[in-house]
Amino acid sequence: MRLFRLADRVIEETAQDLPDALAHAYRHRIRPLCLCKEPGLAMYIAQVGDQHIVKRMPLSGSEHDTACPSYDPPDELSGLGVLMGSAIQVDPESGLSALKVGFSLTKVGARATAVAGANSPDSVAGDTKKLSLRSLLHYLWHQAELTAWMSRWAGKRHWWNIRWHLLEAARQMMVKGGMLSDVLFVPEPFRASDAAAIEQRRAVALAPALPPRSGPRKLMVLVGEVKEILPARTGHRLIIKHMPGFPFMLDEELQRRLRARFENELMLWSADEASHLMAIATFGLTSTGLAVIEEMALMVVSENWIPYDSVYEKKLVDSLAKLNARSVKGLRYSLLAERPSAAAILQRQPRPLALYIVPPTVDRHYEEALEELIASRPDVDAWTWRVSDGEMPPLMNR
Repeated sequence: MRLFRLADRVIEETAQDLPDALAHAYRHRIRPLCLCKEPGLAMYIAQVGDQHIVKRMPLSGSEHDTACPSYDPPDELSGLGVLMGSAIQVDPESGLSALKVGFSLTKVGARATAVAGANSPDSVAGDTKKLSLRSLLHYLWHQAELTAWMSRWAGKRHWWNIRWHLLEAARQMMVKGGMLSDVLFVPEPFRASDAAAIEQRRAVALAPALPPRSGPRKLMVLVGEVKEILPARTGHRLIIKHMPGFPFMLDEELQRRLRARFENELMLWSADEASHLMAIATFGLTSTGLAVIEEMALMVVSENWIPYDSVYEKKLVDSLAKLNARSVKGLRYSLLAERPSAAAILQRQPRPLALYIVPPTVDRHYEEALEELIASRPDVDAWTWRVSDGEMPPLMNR
């Protein structure tokens, strides 16, 4: 249970009058402090309809006590560490993250086929000073706290709250001088009884992607769950769940490169019926209203919406899902395969536990880098599964 300081008042998060206190603080721009540590850690208040929710400031999670629900693993244990200060610059006062991205949100002239990460396993040009489209999806997922899980949440994570958390996270990010939330489109849950109203709201939301009479075309960013990719008379159609009757068009070359670049993700998705395949894409609308994909990347997530990159990570994610302790999945962002990172962090007491999976084909340099990474955080215990040694070792605190 968290304690917050609102101006001169200390209040528990279970207090009956907390909603009123947060509403007052929101109106008067009072920043709450989390009292898991003294003198308190700055938080911010998000408004959702008539509700107000206290959320941690971006990238402040590792500063919280490990028992605090706002705790987050140290950046350097995942691929996030190499992006901080270069591709991601956080204003500590406002909490806004300024993102440098390696993809365009405008288009001039003929369309060029692109696949995010086509030239390397992680980003368009392997440049850690810019976020690839896939890295942006990782950052959104992390900042939306969708990488966190504990067993008591089973059955409680649905698309409507996935969408809200993604949009809320985007409101704390700036891309190319504007708010990411202004160009991000995440489809709302579809209900046949409300189809006309949903389609009207969608038309309004997508209006910025319509082509202007002159000048460059503005692109938007789609984040949605893939239902299927189907052949069309020309090229292919990307069908996104919750968007019946609204296909996104891919040309033949983009579809071919997409399947080659994200072959592993597509195979992992096909191998598990409960998993979801997430797409992030830049797109524009034609003058006839068709949505056309410009650049695209994929990410596979478990039944509980936790990302994973291999069958080994899937086994770990499934095991963590059964624990009462909170875990946070690590993401690789732009890290190359030769660079180790923590697959997840188990938020246990008195010290967190970093979980490392060593692939079956690694060399001495990888092992040395792993030893250095573990030694760099003596405040975090380590658990290691060397896949070549056999089955996954038992998890501590099971």
